[in-house]
Amino acid sequence: MGKTIAEKILSNHSGRDTKAGDIVIADLDFMIGQDGTSGVAIDSFRKMEAKKVADPSKIAIIIDHSSPSPNEGVSAIHKKIREFCLEQGVKLYDVGCGVCHQITPEQGLVVPGNLVIGADSHTCTYGAINVFSTGIGSTDLAAGMISGKLWFKVPETMKVNFNGQLPNGVYSKDLVLAFIGQIGADGATYLALEIGGQAINEMSVDARFTISNMAIECGAKAGLMEADNKVMEWVITHSKKKPNPQVADKDAAYKQVVEIDVTKLEPQIAKPHTVDNVCGVTEVAGTPVQQGFIGTCTNGRLEDFQVAAKILRGKKVKDSCRLIIAPASKDILMAMIKDGTYQSLLESGALAVTPGCGPCVGTHNGVPSDGENVISTANRNFLGRMGNRNAFIYLGSPATVAASMIEGQITDPRKYL
Repeated sequence: MGKTIAEKILSNHSGRDTKAGDIVIADLDFMIGQDGTSGVAIDSFRKMEAKKVADPSKIAIIIDHSSPSPNEGVSAIHKKIREFCLEQGVKLYDVGCGVCHQITPEQGLVVPGNLVIGADSHTCTYGAINVFSTGIGSTDLAAGMISGKLWFKVPETMKVNFNGQLPNGVYSKDLVLAFIGQIGADGATYLALEIGGQAINEMSVDARFTISNMAIECGAKAGLMEADNKVMEWVITHSKKKPNPQVADKDAAYKQVVEIDVTKLEPQIAKPHTVDNVCGVTEVAGTPVQQGFIGTCTNGRLEDFQVAAKILRGKKVKDSCRLIIAPASKDILMAMIKDGTYQSLLESGALAVTPGCGPCVGTHNGVPSDGENVISTANRNFLGRMGNRNAFIYLGSPATVAASMIEGQITDPRKYL
């Protein structure tokens, strides 16, 4: 019997011929932490009486969730992280560098075929470039930093094929929302997703990151794609590391195969308060919104802002609305400035915050008021996610957010394209 991508990567890193269900101890290629989890990881590192990390070149900590610090408690955590990185020789990406899940592939820290862990649930993002990357807890991060290894249960795999061409006004965010709406928030619990099909092949690498990023929202352990020519060209321009791309065997065994025809898909919306509470935009069009947000590790990349700017150019954010933008990295911000996207969005009435997680995490930027509706490109809309349990979060693509900001209500973006 052949192997899936997940089985191959875990076999390569454990030195065993593994199959789904096996328990393995595997060598790690890279590890990341962020400021919301790394303080606990450092405390665990100390409690384990460790003196040195196994390999500082395989670790990075990114301060992105509360960036810059909103209070003295968070500042103390940031100080702890900075001191640990200096002591251990670990690479630190400080305030303003960007979101961990943009920094990690953008800075060439991971490449196809790698095995990567991160103390953040959306570490699955790098699956878009053929990396088995998965979120773990802070204590597991500490153990990984000390030993350079971690244990894994080799997951079964769900194969997902997105067939056909995306219609005008429909984007990767709509695709992944439709998929999660179809299988449910627990539809792929502890499975690896293997994602492909014509719609994926025709997407940019940036758009693919959006889909792999949200694999965790249906319970998946990883959201893997093949490293086609687009991926390899992207990786070569971002990293000097040697890739080892993996392709599933033709006779690989899958727990389930899901086929989705995208040709008649309309823009999708996830309604409060769960990501799988999904409908077409026409069902909720006209719902008043007071705040919009474009950014996060899901949709904070250059092409996301270019799409929004195209819709907003020559128009204004409605007076009753606030549109917050948060580039996923400083490099993206610089690119937005260079091509005019940044100025265009600001002229339309958007307000910008520091590259990083921004309002998504709900610790400081853009906390909505009681009863307000938010339309966001983030990956989660749980009760209280943006910092207020009495607000309502709708998820959509950057195009949908931009169109909704013009009208002050959830709006089908196709009328502006």
